[in-house]
Amino acid sequence: MTQATTPLRILMLEDSPTDAELIERELRKSDLFFTAKRVDTREAFIRALDELYPDIVLADYKLPSFDGGSALKIVRQQYPTVPVLMVTGAVGDEIAVELLKLGARDYILKDRLARLGTAVRRVLSENQDTCARKAAEKALFESENQLRLLLDSAAEAIYGLDMQGNCTFCNPSCLEMLGYQHTDELVGKNMHDLIHHRHANGTAFPVNDCRIYRAFLTGEKVHVDDEVLWRADGTCFPAEYWSHPQIRDGAVIGAVVTFLDITARKKSEETIFKQANFDALTGLPNRHMFYDRLAQEIKKAHRDGLKVPLLSIDLDKFKEVNDTLGHSMGDILLVEAARRIRNCMHELDTVARMDGDEFAVILSALDNVGSIERVAGNLLQKLAEPFQLGSEMVYVSASIGITLYPDDATRMEDLLKNANQAMHAAKDKGRNRFSYFMQAMQEAAQARLRLVNDLRGALAARQLRVYFQPIVDVATGNINKAEALVRWQHPERGLVSPVEFIPLAEETGLIFEIGDWVFHESMRWAERWRALHNPLLQISVNKSPLQFYKDGGDNTAWLSHLRELDLPGQSLAIEITEGLLMDANASVTGALFALRDAGIQVSMDDFGTGYSSLSYLKKFHIDYLKIDKSFVRDMVTDPNDMALSEAIIVMAHKLGIKVIAEGVETKKQLNLLALAGCDYAQGYLYSRPVPPEEFEELLKQGYL
Repeated sequence: MTQATTPLRILMLEDSPTDAELIERELRKSDLFFTAKRVDTREAFIRALDELYPDIVLADYKLPSFDGGSALKIVRQQYPTVPVLMVTGAVGDEIAVELLKLGARDYILKDRLARLGTAVRRVLSENQDTCARKAAEKALFESENQLRLLLDSAAEAIYGLDMQGNCTFCNPSCLEMLGYQHTDELVGKNMHDLIHHRHANGTAFPVNDCRIYRAFLTGEKVHVDDEVLWRADGTCFPAEYWSHPQIRDGAVIGAVVTFLDITARKKSEETIFKQANFDALTGLPNRHMFYDRLAQEIKKAHRDGLKVPLLSIDLDKFKEVNDTLGHSMGDILLVEAARRIRNCMHELDTVARMDGDEFAVILSALDNVGSIERVAGNLLQKLAEPFQLGSEMVYVSASIGITLYPDDATRMEDLLKNANQAMHAAKDKGRNRFSYFMQAMQEAAQARLRLVNDLRGALAARQLRVYFQPIVDVATGNINKAEALVRWQHPERGLVSPVEFIPLAEETGLIFEIGDWVFHESMRWAERWRALHNPLLQISVNKSPLQFYKDGGDNTAWLSHLRELDLPGQSLAIEITEGLLMDANASVTGALFALRDAGIQVSMDDFGTGYSSLSYLKKFHIDYLKIDKSFVRDMVTDPNDMALSEAIIVMAHKLGIKVIAEGVETKKQLNLLALAGCDYAQGYLYSRPVPPEEFEELLKQGYL
């Protein structure tokens, strides 16, 4: 490509030098000849506009003290002919549409810069075409000589009309676009009879001509940006056309009509519309279009006195598929699930992908709700059928929540919230089922929200306490280990179970602050007890997978605190779940190895209830396995539970791992565990979790 002798003047509104360099590199790869100036403040941007007068502006949307939307308005007001192209990170659909409405010529996501060069060329080309058209229109009224020059060179189709609708002139582009050879074939002829109804070859020409003639009948200017036209082979194209009245001595004497092919722009608009309204992976309507469709259905139902069923669908065990087979296989599953859901619906129903593995269905307004359960049952059946993901056969199921307009709510946000609550109720009941929304769910959700708000202030209000439960050596009865367990003494509700508030802490991110506090409290007591009662005492602290994922599972702060207290690594054991090892990335793996290198032992909690794998035990050098209390509870009466417990103990010992049995409540259970060779026992037989002061009394005894 031959470069222009004068470089393009490009003004970049961008606060990241790195991103600016990537943008310039992408433009050079597109063989663009340019000079670029980067600014990142409002003042610098306005000054650069005056000094540089750029050919094009490339603007980021979000800057620390300025934004692309404001920059766009400044350019539109002061330099309306300068095109603005947004080059930004991910923005919401509403923001993208608003930017286009404000006059942005296009927007490019920074993770898709490969199309930047093409977009710049297109925008500059379109801008040049627009400027040429406006210049041509002005010249038509200034000089006949300039008119002929512009007409002959213009890419747009242009012709004139008198008050009777006869053609007064036309340019070569008009002849070419309409399928004629000579101006004589048009000039002097009635365009309404000759062209607006038929091509020269006789094919139909579908044009609503009344809007064109309004220009010289009423003296109005007419602009139509979505008309299907003026080809000879019968094919159609979208066109934008303008009709301007010709005025002489205050009277309308005719009109000038200009039109151009906007196929490229329509394709761009279609792409933007799809990006704003449809899910890229499944092709289903996204959340934005879902709300639009729901609003329409509610209006129709309100008018006709019907009901609108709304279904919230969440795939059960989808995370496990992603964790074990990878996100690419998860995407294949989502696409197939979307197809199955869509096939269960009528054409007028709306199926949308809301987020992740969550879908929503709007059943077209019904006067008979009896069919809802048939639809829900069919969905459950289809989604329970096996999914073929490459060489793997995968089984998942679905949980479905159902709510009705107007029975349960009238606002769209409330309806979706109700459906989600009902869906979670279906999960809580065992999954692979549907559940209707009930008001009790809303009351439970409100109570949960109040609990979350209370939890946010619990630590500062000194409502949290660390309790300790002894872990006893089965052979000797000595207390050499204990598990630290957090308790919440709520001022109104009393003692709140960790089962109730720990998941809330994980969802809200409070688990990081609470987890660090539990660690510091545990080590404070460990320092005292090792000095006064048992120098070998080890405290086990539970660490949430979220704590490992944050900052790559960095343990620096914890290890530093141990050194400050002059505590060896042996004084601390970290309890983890099998789920963490299932999703152990490089940073999690590194964190576990760092604990081992510091002498800190690792205990796997609730072994046997999740996705147990011998390869994980070998890879991560686990020190302790904790047999879940569900096996211990019935081992006296259920031979299968006893056999499983024995197998876990034998397997662990073969791998050099010691075993802790949880939930030991009777002497019979303890005797069976002792016969099986279990190393440690923990449970109410010895002690409930108790405050540190009571635990210290147990330590004074030394054994249980």
